[in-house]
Amino acid sequence: MLYLFCGNDSKNKLRVFENFIKGISKKNEVFSFSRNNFDKMQLESLYSGSSLFSAESAIIFSNIFEYEETGDFVLEKLELMGQSNNSFIFLEGKLNKMILDAFKKARAELNVFELPKEKTEKFDNFLVANAFAQKDKQNLWIYFRQAMNAGVGMEELVGVLFWKIKDMILKKNLGKFSEAELKDIAAKLSYLLPEARKEGCDAESVFEKFLLEVF
Repeated sequence: MLYLFCGNDSKNKLRVFENFIKGISKKNEVFSFSRNNFDKMQLESLYSGSSLFSAESAIIFSNIFEYEETGDFVLEKLELMGQSNNSFIFLEGKLNKMILDAFKKARAELNVFELPKEKTEKFDNFLVANAFAQKDKQNLWIYFRQAMNAGVGMEELVGVLFWKIKDMILKKNLGKFSEAELKDIAAKLSYLLPEARKEGCDAESVFEKFLLEVF
């Protein structure tokens, strides 16, 4: 079974997605995949058989199609996933017609959320990343709220923050952090949203709390 939640209307998309996850996670074992923990072998085992712990599993993917290698692999396996008793759930941004057609062909349930063109707002996600790098808690929170009000996806912000932290470590431009602190924050950040949704928590509140307490 395949379910797709995509589009640039992040607010409505996440509301419907999170309500769906709350319902399905109560009766299924939940697995989450993002760019940081994508495992081809584990994925193949999930669409080819049942979990050891429950009759059915729910497998959640976050922004897999932002990355060509993982996206291509998933597209090749869509029909097999659709034939599985397990549920494969995709949370994505705006997808092109080729990918949407592949989901249609695999008989996925499509949930597409698009903003009217005149209402699409642009927000500079690096404002959040730069405030983090400067340990500016006040502006970090202000920019986060502005991003949410502009309809920016939380996965987008997590991605930018994760990239910023990795860039700081790579360039040894640690600012007011130690390298150990940055590595610890990056590790927590990579699992923040999947864990929140797995536990049925409000992901936006969990993300906001994380930013307020990160330093």
